[in-house]
Amino acid sequence: MPDRTLSSPPTSPAAVSLPPRYGSPISLAAAKVVLEAAESEALRNRWPMVIAIVDSTGHLVALHRLEQAQYGSLHVAQVTAETALNFRRPTKAFEEALAGEIIGAIGVSGMQSAQDAQVAQAGADALAQAPG
Repeated sequence: MPDRTLSSPPTSPAAVSLPPRYGSPISLAAAKVVLEAAESEALRNRWPMVIAIVDSTGHLVALHRLEQAQYGSLHVAQVTAETALNFRRPTKAFEEALAGEIIGAIGVSGMQSAQDAQVAQAGADALAQAPG
């Protein structure tokens, strides 16, 4: 049986950044600011959406269905927000501006994924103006 050689390991592994830490849960006041901004974006485009906001513990803080939003989007929006939180990755996780910690997540459903993401981003962008 011939000898087998293994290639040497890479000289330095690629730097991998860790996901942000979970922070204190988003306040109801801050969730309302996020929700209103997301709703405004959806209404401006006349998109029937469902918007869900969960806190950093995965609990629902706000759920809002615009008129004519499909009923199936109620579940999808909430699960989308929970998924963003659980995996600490966008579909749109909020990161507190200063501490870089996740305080909650927004999930949006009702249109195609690009439109859902646009509405979620509008909500997330409003977090900078939200009260604690």
